[in-house]
Amino acid sequence: MTTPASLARIPATVVTGFLGSGKTTLLSHLIRQSPDKRIAVIVNEFGELDVDAELLRCCQNEQCEAGQPEQGSIYELANGCICCTVEEEFLPVMLELVQRRDSIDHILIETSGLALPKPLVQAFNWPEIKRFCTVDSVITVVDGAAFAAGKVATSEERIAAQRAADTSLDHDPSLEELLDDQLGAADLVVITKSDLLDAPQRQQVEAQLKARLADSVKVMFVSQGECDPAALTGLGLETEARIEAIHSHHDDHHAEGRDHHHAHDDFDNLVVHLKEVDPDTLSRQLAQLIREQQIYRVKGFVDSGKPMRQVIHAVGARIDHYFDRRWQAQETPATRLVIIGRALDRGLIEDALKRAER
Repeated sequence: MTTPASLARIPATVVTGFLGSGKTTLLSHLIRQSPDKRIAVIVNEFGELDVDAELLRCCQNEQCEAGQPEQGSIYELANGCICCTVEEEFLPVMLELVQRRDSIDHILIETSGLALPKPLVQAFNWPEIKRFCTVDSVITVVDGAAFAAGKVATSEERIAAQRAADTSLDHDPSLEELLDDQLGAADLVVITKSDLLDAPQRQQVEAQLKARLADSVKVMFVSQGECDPAALTGLGLETEARIEAIHSHHDDHHAEGRDHHHAHDDFDNLVVHLKEVDPDTLSRQLAQLIREQQIYRVKGFVDSGKPMRQVIHAVGARIDHYFDRRWQAQETPATRLVIIGRALDRGLIEDALKRAER
């Protein structure tokens, strides 16, 4: 039985791997080779956000909205460790994508080399995401040349500097532990830079990786990021359904008392729809609500009665707003706000914000 398009969940491919492993090159090729798909991209490479995002925007795929930055389809997360900032960075972006689900065929998530895939995949079990999105697969990218030389990455020094610079990290596993956790969550392992390996080295790398992988996990060699998109997407593995059963070194950090709480387990979100509003009144009402409620993030679009769409973004007590583009001919101007927090009083918030309507 075919699932109606309106009920189908958006598939998301999570690509993880150390800094310099070739994740961005792989994704750029994947986007270029998928001209018929409307793809949203989430980039989370700490310290290289602008570079990675710009590379992906230059994918030269007219159907991919990554080439249209005004449409907001390249989402750059500011912290290197998604697992520690799920509620602050990743979930608000996913909620925005859910709102745009009718215009998205696939989501690509490029994580930092420091990101742990298990907590990220667990976030897809959060009800407001699970209803509309699923993890098509987790792909772990391994630098074949480095691995053949007995290293996890070509420049382990750069990774050490990356770890030192990322103040969001509250766990400090070894690089081997990080690799174990990335491999443990993988549905597919892509070995890059295969053109630098001779036949015996390829056999050696494949054998060493398979010894660390579940039998069901496939291994693929690629060069210059070139691959068949059909081999990487459309797998339909629903990884979030099995992720709880995967044990990781990160779990051990919890067990040993180095616990940090993943707040996506118990925080709320609400989407508030309003008509045309007075921006100043809206900002005042939001500021008061932020003082009174446990609101972590507000993000959305505002109809201020002008021909330009206004973007509003609040983190803590800071509220920013700016005009990003004109309302398009096919759009009906409206105000839509996504509010993330804990123990939110939906009725009180909606009533307060409605006072900004004209």
